[in-house]
Amino acid sequence: MNGVNEIRTAFLDYFGRRGHEIVASSPLVPRNDPTLMFTNAGMVQFKNVFTGVEKRPYTRAATAQKCVRAGGKHNDLDNVGYTARHATFFEMLGNFSFGDYFKTEAIEFAWTFITQVLELPKEKLLVTVYYDDDEAFALWKKIAGFADSKIIRIAGSDNFWQMGDTGPCGPCSEIFFDRGEKFAGGPPGSPDEDGDRFLEFWNLVFMQYEQIAPGERVGLPRPSIDTGMGLERISTLLQGVPSIFDIDLMRALVSAVASATGVDPDGPQKASHRVIADHLRSSAFLVADGVLPSNEGRGYVLRRIMRRAMRHAQLLGARQPLMWQLVPVLVREMGQAYPELVRAQALIVETLRLEETRFLNTLSRGLAILEEETRTLPAGGILAGATAFKLYDTYGFPLDLTQDALRGRGIDVDVEGFNTSMAQQRAEARKAWAGSGEAATESIWFGLKERVGATDFLGYATETAEGVVVALLKDGREVERLAAGETGQVVLNQTPFYGESGGQVGDTGFIRAQNLGFRVTNTQKKLGDLFVHDGVVESGLVTVGLPVELDVDHGRRGAIRANHSATHLLHESLRRVLGDHVAQKGSLVAPDRLRFDFAHPKPISPEELAEVEDIANRVVLQNAPVETRLMDVNAAIESGARALFGEKYGDQVRVVSMGDALETAEGARANAAFSIELCGGTHVRRTGDIGLISIVAESPVAAGVRRIEAKTGLAARRHLNAQAHGFQELAHLLKAPEDEAATRLAHVLDERRKLDRELSEARKRLAMGGGAAQAAVEEIGGVKFFRKEVAGVEMKDLRSLADEAKQSLGSGIVGIVGVDTEGKAGVVVGVTDDLTSRFDAVTLVRVAAVQLGGKGGGGRRDLAQAGGPDGGSAGAALGAIAAALQQTPDAA
Repeated sequence: MNGVNEIRTAFLDYFGRRGHEIVASSPLVPRNDPTLMFTNAGMVQFKNVFTGVEKRPYTRAATAQKCVRAGGKHNDLDNVGYTARHATFFEMLGNFSFGDYFKTEAIEFAWTFITQVLELPKEKLLVTVYYDDDEAFALWKKIAGFADSKIIRIAGSDNFWQMGDTGPCGPCSEIFFDRGEKFAGGPPGSPDEDGDRFLEFWNLVFMQYEQIAPGERVGLPRPSIDTGMGLERISTLLQGVPSIFDIDLMRALVSAVASATGVDPDGPQKASHRVIADHLRSSAFLVADGVLPSNEGRGYVLRRIMRRAMRHAQLLGARQPLMWQLVPVLVREMGQAYPELVRAQALIVETLRLEETRFLNTLSRGLAILEEETRTLPAGGILAGATAFKLYDTYGFPLDLTQDALRGRGIDVDVEGFNTSMAQQRAEARKAWAGSGEAATESIWFGLKERVGATDFLGYATETAEGVVVALLKDGREVERLAAGETGQVVLNQTPFYGESGGQVGDTGFIRAQNLGFRVTNTQKKLGDLFVHDGVVESGLVTVGLPVELDVDHGRRGAIRANHSATHLLHESLRRVLGDHVAQKGSLVAPDRLRFDFAHPKPISPEELAEVEDIANRVVLQNAPVETRLMDVNAAIESGARALFGEKYGDQVRVVSMGDALETAEGARANAAFSIELCGGTHVRRTGDIGLISIVAESPVAAGVRRIEAKTGLAARRHLNAQAHGFQELAHLLKAPEDEAATRLAHVLDERRKLDRELSEARKRLAMGGGAAQAAVEEIGGVKFFRKEVAGVEMKDLRSLADEAKQSLGSGIVGIVGVDTEGKAGVVVGVTDDLTSRFDAVTLVRVAAVQLGGKGGGGRRDLAQAGGPDGGSAGAALGAIAAALQQTPDAA
């Protein structure tokens, strides 16, 4: 039992028998920690469980977690291939306790597994503990029977584990295996501890704290356990081999590389075999988890890993893409434990093949430059940073690839100079696109446009076309492909899809190819003329370089065209009715409606609005052609064409004219066309295609800016039909002919208001018991106090009741509490004018509000009101007012 797959299974089975939930590996892209680039430890998926934010149905767990350390704080990329134990991809076996068991059980579980299940010789084992962890020290002596010399106290970060700058953390106890004198190196804590003799293979973390900030640490809700045992490392020990690249799984991959290249895997170039084997695993698993090569973020790290491996394949003599050929071997070795490899095998193969093809096309040129620049450099020399940056910027060489290519010759790279060149280029790029008026545009679009050029828009003449995919993006990063179910963005060399601008929304539709269906949910314009198609892959796979068929949603585009043309007609109609001061301030042209904002200092009367609508529809009925021509921008404006708000114009502009000029009252022709505007949007072919324009709303937007909203065509007809149906229903309910319905409704409303007034007065009289004389009136300190509880009176009427009571008293204080049908109360306190210098109604009403369960109250000194939820305490509220009157000094 020493094969990698057997060891993994034995570990999970062991802890499964001890009450641990066997939890599947989480993806390499963390779903619960945005601070991490990749999952780098087994506990990442349990971070929120450790901090108490998340609860799970189990308190013990065990996992075999796939991990990548190739970016950010945890980065082993440079060491891979040159040491016996470093890898970018590795598996971490771990057992976890979420407040269930702690140090005693964790140490017992580990000791039993390694000595009884794995049968490692006890005399070869030793452990470390954190320097002040006396508890762990004592437990190891008791459980393992170790002598003090076998338990080494270590201070500092080496024996205090934390995932990052923040998060769960705690003291560690690491387990080491002494591989014997044939390996160089000393025990942990010694000057030569970095040698290979004493191999650390299992780390027990006693999770006690959460690091909130540097220097700030708090205890976790429940002390927990997080352990991590490197599967590759323990396999190295059990199989008795010198490095992780000699274990059965990795040896299968190395052998596949050797078979494909014909180069001895144990000869002088063994480091290249190892780099390819390791990087194949990282690349395949990252692609399977949705990461694709790009120039940003995780995709960039993946590309670095891929290209480093591809460079080593070239060093082994490979002149054709190699890595994709190794994928079946990887799937055979690891597909059973990680079925996502099987599911994504085709995607992994194509991603590797395309990336390596692209890389090989530029590699030879880059290497030639590298050779030329370093020909005279001796061992120990330094390559200029500017040259390294040129390789990166022009030929796609990551810095670490250049460093790796020169490593064997003992030549270093001026990294500081490289970073300086990078910063200069970024500064120049930012200056360029910020100066173009696109300061808010993400930098990725600038670089993309520089590389692929502008998109040729065909949508004025057609709604179907063919194009070629020149770029793909997902989550803000460039990718080489999008698979079924993935959302992303497609950039084409040409497109009939209109990109959102000038108030007109972007087109939707489909991008198709053999076995591909990409639904376009929106189209945007970046940097003026780079068209970006948002959407989702409903079937198949879309890749860079793929020829595709493009089909705009014709019905939706037709509705948008009608609304856009209607916007032009309404703009001119508003100018005709309201005056030449009308100027567009904003617009929205959508398939179901249009919105038009314009300068105007006051509300539009119904008569003016009707006239605007009438003029626009008269032009619709002309069914005149809509004409477009290109003109010099200055000439177009001088000819009377109006510029649309939000549109950006170049030297050549599209001038859209529609409708025949309407005759004036004098019968003269006003101009050659009804509407002439500069516009980059799409429009109907004839005004009659609009069908009908119906203004549905008019409202203010800001000082001096009004807004109209309208519908056209079928949407307008449906809107008007709904209004007509509603009016018919109203006439039916009023039992009146439709032409008399408005008059009848006005009469009904007048009657209703009259009855409401009479009912309110009747309720007040009833509530007051026929007048103030029948209410409770007492004298407190020579001041009359009128107190009354009422029901069935709306809270808004309490104030008028108080005014009537004050008038009846002549001089005194009035307190009235009204209780509604829900048991809530309102209280009003009134003070006659002669007493306001001595008594404050606001102070008195707040005293009463407290008894009703309320707070505060407001008003004036002569009249104030408050409320509360406890209507059952109405009497107590009035009593509180009386008590307050007695305590008033002037009332004594």
